[in-house]
Amino acid sequence: MNIHEYQAKELFDRFEVPSPRGKMAGTAEEAEAIAKEIGSDLLVVKAQVHAGGRGKGTFKNGFEGGVHLTKDPVAIGEIAGKMIGETLVTKQTGDEGRLVRKVMVADAVEIEHEYYLSLLMDRDTSRPVIVASTEGGMDIEEVAENRPEKIIKQLVHPLAGLQPYEVRKLTAALGLKGGAAKEFSKLLKNLYKLFLSLDCDMVEINPLVETKDGQVLALDAKFGFDDNALYRHPEVLAYRDTEEEDPREVAASEFDLSYIGLDGNIACLVNGAGLAMATMDAIKFAGGDPANFLDVGGGATKEQVVGAFNIIQSDAKVEAILINIFGGIMKCDVIATGIVNAARKLDMKVPLVVRLEGTNVEQGKQILADSGLALEPADSLAQAAEKIVKLAAEAS
Repeated sequence: MNIHEYQAKELFDRFEVPSPRGKMAGTAEEAEAIAKEIGSDLLVVKAQVHAGGRGKGTFKNGFEGGVHLTKDPVAIGEIAGKMIGETLVTKQTGDEGRLVRKVMVADAVEIEHEYYLSLLMDRDTSRPVIVASTEGGMDIEEVAENRPEKIIKQLVHPLAGLQPYEVRKLTAALGLKGGAAKEFSKLLKNLYKLFLSLDCDMVEINPLVETKDGQVLALDAKFGFDDNALYRHPEVLAYRDTEEEDPREVAASEFDLSYIGLDGNIACLVNGAGLAMATMDAIKFAGGDPANFLDVGGGATKEQVVGAFNIIQSDAKVEAILINIFGGIMKCDVIATGIVNAARKLDMKVPLVVRLEGTNVEQGKQILADSGLALEPADSLAQAAEKIVKLAAEAS
């Protein structure tokens, strides 16, 4: 789950991670009022969307940039009025862009130097890792590719926690001294506490800045949370903005399904993430393009299967569906009944190929055969992939 920048700021305030004063506004009038309340000599207004590259983005109404600086509170309202209710296109949104519903008005600061700082979970070592760089305010992937020596990494032992010597090592590597070094040390300790306390899988500050008056502030942030731990953090779950998500993924979450939309025309309905990945690979190997990743889980109900078909059918690009089920906890006769019910209820018009293996497989195959529906059976994954790619080509 992702959150907006203004929500990240609220979490920073809660854990005493220093950041500029700022608030969210839903209208131009609110933006102007917040600007007057802050009363700073220099203000910034930022479009709030779940996408990077806002500063260099362009609105479809012709307005340039999703981040603007000004000294005039009235101008803040005018700028916000050109953003709110308009679609912002950035390098991360694609050509369709994202509708801006809110902006954040904040205190702008005079920057002495920009840094990069993030906390992530390192999958290779199963430990938190701190990644830092003196090259902040830019694409960190580009820095890592072109100047890898500028990337500083520090693994943290999950039981020992962040140690003082590790903080000193990072401080020295970034070249921070005096009061700025002390401020960074405090910020990093509080950020690590936030990272663990809220079950984050990523906290990225880009840029982290040292101001001309010696402050160290988190200027812009991105958060990622472990979705499996959100039940422990209802206050974080309340930040979820479903309007920023793919409607199909929102619908999938309501049925407790794992769904990711892709660009192909062959939909997949599979139980188990590993089998889903293998199914997508088989489709690609056979010359097709998957339209989604869809894992109904090991114990899917008939209702979940119908929900999965509903989500698939809502994708106009889908021209064929491959169902690949291994019956372990979930029995093949149950999934077969769900497939038949869904196909009848939704009046499926696209071709379906079904491959079943596992518990009660013969009963499942018989249910499909007796249904009278135009379902293509397959005995292996390779055969299923070849059949569905051929049917999709004929349908397109």
